[in-house]
Amino acid sequence: MMRSVLLFSCLLFISFLGHTQDTTLVIDDQKITLGEVVVRNNFDYRKVLKIIQEDTTFYKAFKNLRIIGYTSFNNIQMLDKKGKVQASLNSKTRQTRANGCRTMEVLQEQVTGDFYDRKGGYNYNTAELYASLFFTKGKECGEDNIVKGRKLTTEGKKGIEKQKEQLKMLFFLPGKKIPGIPFIGNKLDLYDASARKVYDYRLDVQEYKGKPVYVFSIQPKDKLGLFRKDDVVIDEMVTWFDIKTLEVLARNYSLSYKAGVYDFDVAMEVEMTRVGDLVVPSVLRYKGNWDVVFKKRERSIFTATIFDYKL
Repeated sequence: MMRSVLLFSCLLFISFLGHTQDTTLVIDDQKITLGEVVVRNNFDYRKVLKIIQEDTTFYKAFKNLRIIGYTSFNNIQMLDKKGKVQASLNSKTRQTRANGCRTMEVLQEQVTGDFYDRKGGYNYNTAELYASLFFTKGKECGEDNIVKGRKLTTEGKKGIEKQKEQLKMLFFLPGKKIPGIPFIGNKLDLYDASARKVYDYRLDVQEYKGKPVYVFSIQPKDKLGLFRKDDVVIDEMVTWFDIKTLEVLARNYSLSYKAGVYDFDVAMEVEMTRVGDLVVPSVLRYKGNWDVVFKKRERSIFTATIFDYKL
């Protein structure tokens, strides 16, 4: 095993030194550019691409946070139109898991501006959506980390609850259709026939934190016509996958769109780490500017730093 890893590392290093020659293939009516390392070493790229497109490990990593304990630094900044902070939250929280239930304790908290309303609720949708992902109120029991056979859905939800679910779908399953978002729901599917006309796809092998990994990237084609540009929602998505397990190690993606009744420009970065047999998020960074009709425009930056995991 060690010998094969060393051999692969040598091949990888040699390929970086030379001039790379990409290969473009048509796989299931989809053009894919393969890096030289992928082609030269005869990787089963068809199998890899299929697993990548059907990936659930990213979603599962966040579900894993529901069944363990951890500590988190939370930094949320709401900005005005000049980029100055008008409200913020800095906190340190600790989640404890015991007897099939999880609870969360706020260890430190500093708040500025009108982050909370008079009743102690969140004054900003961004903050409320963040809280739905990372904060726990009271005691939550009976949760698990199973994702197989389960789907996120907006059925039966409305208002802020529907928005939370749409955010989770956008966040955990990028590249999939999201119902209920006017004008762009279907445009979020990165693998259907329409998307193949506006996006380029590339599979390569690169070094990530000292180890070779698969890198799968999606970005809009160059020189798209005016009407085609209207089909672009994902400005870029790059995902790093473990070569052996094909679990997501990190993902960066940016989205933007203007539809009259709303517009948004959002960028996210997520890094994972392994705790025992589980892959879990370690750092999440978000920068967003979005506006929905009848609501205030929200510009925000937030970072979640997760550590001190307890299995």
